[in-house]
Order: sequence, then C-alpha cells, then structure tokens
Amino acid sequence: MKRRDFVQIAGLGLGGMMLPLDMLGNPVPAEALLDSPLTTVQKKQFADAALNTARTNGATYADVRIGRYLNQFITTRENRVQNIVSTESFGVGVRVIAKGTWGFASTNDVSTDGIKKATERAIAIAKANSKFQTEPVRLAPVPGYGEVSWKTPIQKNSFEVPVSEKVELLLGANSGALKNGANFASSNLFQVNEQKYFASTDGSYIDQDVHRIWPTFTVSVIDRASGKFKTRDAMSAPMGMGYEYMIPKNEDKLPGPRGMFLYRNSYDIIEDATIAAKQAKEIISAKSVEPGKYDLVLEPNHLGLTIHESVGHPLELDRILGYEANYAGTSFASLEKLKSGTFNYGSKQVNIIADKTQVGSLGAVGYDDEGVKCKQWDLIKDGILVNFEAIRDQVHILGQNESHGCCYAQSWNDVQFQRMPNVSLAPGKEPYSSAQMIKDVEKGIYIAGRGSYSIDQQRYNFQFGGTTFYEIKNGEVVGMLNDVAYQSNTQEFWNSCVKVCDEKDYRMFGSFFDGKGQPSQVSAVSHGSSTARFNAVNVINTGRTI
Repeated sequence: MKRRDFVQIAGLGLGGMMLPLDMLGNPVPAEALLDSPLTTVQKKQFADAALNTARTNGATYADVRIGRYLNQFITTRENRVQNIVSTESFGVGVRVIAKGTWGFASTNDVSTDGIKKATERAIAIAKANSKFQTEPVRLAPVPGYGEVSWKTPIQKNSFEVPVSEKVELLLGANSGALKNGANFASSNLFQVNEQKYFASTDGSYIDQDVHRIWPTFTVSVIDRASGKFKTRDAMSAPMGMGYEYMIPKNEDKLPGPRGMFLYRNSYDIIEDATIAAKQAKEIISAKSVEPGKYDLVLEPNHLGLTIHESVGHPLELDRILGYEANYAGTSFASLEKLKSGTFNYGSKQVNIIADKTQVGSLGAVGYDDEGVKCKQWDLIKDGILVNFEAIRDQVHILGQNESHGCCYAQSWNDVQFQRMPNVSLAPGKEPYSSAQMIKDVEKGIYIAGRGSYSIDQQRYNFQFGGTTFYEIKNGEVVGMLNDVAYQSNTQEFWNSCVKVCDEKDYRMFGSFFDGKGQPSQVSAVSHGSSTARFNAVNVINTGRTI
C-alpha cells in the first residue's frame, strides 16, 4: 500500500492520521482473511508456554495475548476503484510483573520457543526497570474465568461478502451522488476483525472474535458562477456489526429535517449519498448564520463527537493524574472533584454511562485486554460526577477494588493500557421525539453530523461545527444555515442541557481511529445518545473575519 493512499484512508477517521503504518500488517489475498491458523487447543498450549516460563523466571503475574488482526479497506472515487487493501497481522504479546514492575515483549514467531523467548525478554525488562520503580504495581483482583469465549453477535461476516459486491455498492453511492448534482464523490468501506486469545496466571483462557465495520463517503458540489463549493459527509456511524449493517431496513430509518434520513442499526449508503448531493447544493445558497445565543437541537451523530471530547477523554484517569497527555491533553477534572461527591458536571438531565457491553457498539467485547469481564457503570448521575474510567493498576487510586474493564491494545505488538470505553448520554425517560423538541424551540438551530472542532488541552473550552445546520423559528425548521459553530466550556455546556429525547430516538456515533499514547495506538469507541436540547448556547459565524 502506498503511503499517499494510506494517508488518504487514515485521514477519514478521528485520530486516523496517527494510525501507524505497521499496524495494518502484511498484505494478503482477500480469501486469506477467512483462514483459521490456530485451534483453541493450540492457543492454550502456546499460552501455557508463556505462563509457565514467567512463573519459572520469577514473575508474580503474567498475561499473554495471541492476536490475529485482519483489515480490509476499500476506497473509490466517482466511477473507479482507487484501492483495495486486505491485511493480516499475527503474533504474541507477553506482559509480566517481576520485582513489582511491568515488563512487556512481543514476537511474530508464534511457536513454543518464540513465545518462551519473548516471555524471558519481558521478565528481563521488568527486572531492569525495577531499579527505577518507586512503589510496586498494585493490581485489583480478578477471578479466573477458566476457558470462555465471546463473539460479536454478527449476522453476516463482512469478509465472506465478495469484494466485487462491496465495490458495486460503493460505486452505486458515488453514482447516486453524481446523478443528483455532485461534482465529486468518494466512498470507503473499512472492515476489521480482531481474533484475540488472552490467558493469565489468574486462571483465565479467553477466546474472542471482534468485528467492526464503517461505510463512509464525501460528496462535493461546485457552483461555477460564484466559485463556491460545499461538501457533505455521510450520516453513517461505524458499528460493531457485520455486513448486515449495509443492508437497509426501513425500521432503522428516522426522518430528519427537509428530507434527510438518520440511520440506526442499518444503513442505506446509496440513499444517503443521493440526499447528500442535493443538500450540498442547498448549502451553497443557504444564508449565513447571525452570531448570538441559540437553543441547539443536537442529533446523536453530531452530539457523539461532543461527548467524546468533553466527557470521554477528560474522565480517563491517566489524563486526570497527568500520566497521559498525548493527542487529547490532560483534564480539568480532578480526584478532588470526584471525592467531593457534589461536582456539578451538567444539569439533572445529564446521565452519562460507560459501557463495554453495548450491543452494536465499537467498544463491545466480553472481556478487556487484561482479562476483566466488561460491564456498565455510571460516570455522571443526574448531573453529578460519580466515577472515572480506570483499569486494574489504577483503581486503587480511586479507593476502589474492581477494574472498570477498559484496557485495550491495538495489536499483539503493543502493550495494553487504559482506553476510553463506550461513553453515552442516557435517553430521557418520558416519551419525547425530536419533532416535539423542535416545536418547543422559538429561536434555535438543529445540527446534524460531525464537523470540525477545537478543544483545549484541559478538555474544557471548546468549539464544534457540524455537517448540516437548520434554522428553527417558532417551532418550525425554516431553512438551512451556513457557517455555524458553537462555543462553550464543558461544565457550562452540559449544564445548559434541558431535554433529552426518549429511547426511540437513540442512536450511536463512533470513532474508528481514536488516537492515544506514546508510542501512539488507536482504538474504536461508540457514543450513543438521543437528540438533546441545549439552551442559550453561544453560536459564532465561521465565515466572517475580524
């Protein structure tokens, strides 16, 4: 794969530009993605080789991850295919504690000798580092689960679908956009399968098969007379699903303003691209927003990004402690704010939940990458900060004795560390639709889709744009707007939340390439919500210069 093509693909995702080239693995034929190189029995034998070697050489704890990571990326533009990339990465990572200190090593020599040597290297690294360790690693207890397995509940493995069928679908989306006024149209399909086997000295042998998929596109319209151009991106969300997500179902479509559709558990890429071209033309002639205070009606595909940046990242414990700052800064949140039990993160309508078990989400797994059974927990309850995101060697800092189960490594070649779980805004409990919400707004803006954004290194002061914007006057959508972005700070913004639609409106946004760490790693995470209303938020005009 050429670097130029890779950058074009990777730049499509949040944090995608941080995606390391070697993460993709080795190019393989598409049919090789369906191979099964190891049986569960063989994986257990290799895992025991690592665990026994660790015990013999003085480790007080050890875990081993045997990973096979598969990717297929398809990119098209107008009526041609630009690239089809199928890759496989296969190897073993071993993590140990010796003399109270972490050590890690990995190898692509998946043999008994290769795994033993990697384990010995991990122990040597731990012992060498122990001279600098000021206090020993403290792990929260985890029960041994024995031999268990978990699989994303897919209906259709995307790798079993012929590449020609997937290409035809993407080209059909491009064609739909071009026939309806688009000058340029590009579309992409990302597919990932993580086959992960975890074993530890705690007594767990966990086999997991994780699937993710992301269809997306960008259409552009040029007005030759004025020289103006506008783009409209897909209203899809990356999902923890199989190819069934690409098969449209009418019950998964929710009507949005002025002929737009919003999608839930399945997606019609051709329909969305066709509508996108028409909307991009309309955006060119839409009026520019007047700066001021507006009530904002934010749909889930948009609000998910705001949740990601202003809630998900600042509540990662390593950022709060200052142990981590890469790609997302540290955090305005603090241990003192949590311990007070009274810190007002948002209004009483704001209930933020962390959940690694949510069906269809990108972050859904049965067990995290250090063998902790995944769960759901509250981060913000009735507007009050009640917890953070932490893993086995962190939770004692919070006075807790159970890991939250949100540890992850992007591959067998990387050490696992604390990552963001799915972080979502709970839907309202009373029946309430987005149409009703719009009727209750006198002066406002409806924002759909994700756009450019900026947030400071404490995850506090921010500015967010979107994909499409609609003016609301006296309870009705009266037309599209241009040049819209809103500014606020995290606490002020979430305290301006006055209403959240019910569960019938609930949908997910996703980040397929969320970057963190040094060396950098990416992970995939979803953020669910129903449409929500935020009163008196400051809106600026991004098209005007001072």
